[in-house]
Amino acid sequence: MLELPEALTIARQINETVAGKRIVNVIAAYSPHKFAFYHGDPQGYNTLLSGKTVEKAKGYGGMVEIKAGSAIVLTGDGINLRYHKLDEGRPEKHQLLIEFEDSSAISGSVQMYGGIWCFNEGEFDNPYYKVAKEKPSPLTDEFDRTYFLKLINLPDAQKLSAKAFLATEQRIPGLGNGVLQDILWKAKIHPKRKIKSLKDEDRETLFDSLKWTLSTMTELGGRDTEKDLYGNCGGYKTMMSKNSAGFPCLACGGFIKKENYMGGSIYYCEKCQVL
Repeated sequence: MLELPEALTIARQINETVAGKRIVNVIAAYSPHKFAFYHGDPQGYNTLLSGKTVEKAKGYGGMVEIKAGSAIVLTGDGINLRYHKLDEGRPEKHQLLIEFEDSSAISGSVQMYGGIWCFNEGEFDNPYYKVAKEKPSPLTDEFDRTYFLKLINLPDAQKLSAKAFLATEQRIPGLGNGVLQDILWKAKIHPKRKIKSLKDEDRETLFDSLKWTLSTMTELGGRDTEKDLYGNCGGYKTMMSKNSAGFPCLACGGFIKKENYMGGSIYYCEKCQVL
């Protein structure tokens, strides 16, 4: 699933490829999918978007926002967006296809579940979208040490595990179960460890790891477990993911374990991240 580094990467790539192009045709809900979610009637997306010019794309949390005149195309973290040149074929199955006057296109397909929302600016009320736009991104100066320590020192946070603190309740939009694995590994904190057990220096280290890991992932075009707008894997090599489970930790040589926890998988080094 796409998280902050991938959303920012794809938004940048959209700006590089289709900004300034005029939309001539939109096909939505072409391939039925039980877990594809739309705003209003997807059959009206063509009327809403055709004739408009793409202005700019932005990444908010795990979402990608594309602005075209007064209209917005918003995709959630479960949507794979791909760019297609004029001489390239289109995917057989898709939930969104935006075609431009130069015969290039962008397609969107649901990975497991995800939202494709097209609407006039100001007409879409989604709490995740709203929070992602309102809260400071961890890649900005506004998300500083003081801001993070205020979050982690709140009374309600103390009863949570490290994973729950980082990846639930939209505390840090765009930081999900995928990117948190390397953040916690670098900070030497087990995903199940309770926040209340962290010393002051652990909390400081976690902040440093969060900022460094997310910025590095973004600079390298996302993680190697996810794909960008062109279908290429990101350049950041994940240390704790499905790619490393069962192999030795590069830091200490310990065994990298995989467990199910809180409805998803966690990866950790048995020696670096002692519970």
